[in-house]
Amino acid sequence: MEKHGTGRIYIRAVLAAVLLVLIDQGAKLLAVRRLKGQPSLKLLPGVFELQYLENRGAAFGIFQDQRAFFLIMTVLILLLAVWCFAVVPKTGRYLPLRVCMVFVVAGALGNFLDRLFRGYVVDFFSFVLINFPVFNIADIYITVSFAVLVLLVFFYYKDEELLVFSGKYRREQREKGTETEEKNSRESGGQ
Repeated sequence: MEKHGTGRIYIRAVLAAVLLVLIDQGAKLLAVRRLKGQPSLKLLPGVFELQYLENRGAAFGIFQDQRAFFLIMTVLILLLAVWCFAVVPKTGRYLPLRVCMVFVVAGALGNFLDRLFRGYVVDFFSFVLINFPVFNIADIYITVSFAVLVLLVFFYYKDEELLVFSGKYRREQREKGTETEEKNSRESGGQ
């Protein structure tokens, strides 16, 4: 794919991630304004409700008050997701993988911003029927995209298609690109 088209892919990805983060942060702002200090809002009594929660840990309350740990882990996850986005071929076949990476980045950023500026993550969705941990939109982005990634890896991509993440594959692609450039240069110089 030409560099101009690749640039558009990156611009769209950044814009999509920003939009997704804005949706997450807007919902959290509404939760703070409408739910904080209020009894839970029962949308489906005994099944689903909106309940304000300041989460200083991870799911199921693990790693409470480990803010520095979460900030560092989030930066590492963001770097890994951006790297994955960058190395996959910019073809239609890899679009599902790129979309998942955008959602992972948006979800990680949404919760990162909460931890950075509030010191905790605002959660507000609660499935009381199954006693599921209270969660937010960023959590949905991360959880669903991770589940889709697992399905893609096991059922959509062939093993050789996932070699794009190996260093050997990328070296071979660079060598092929260099050989092609040299050949094109010789051909155009000879005319």
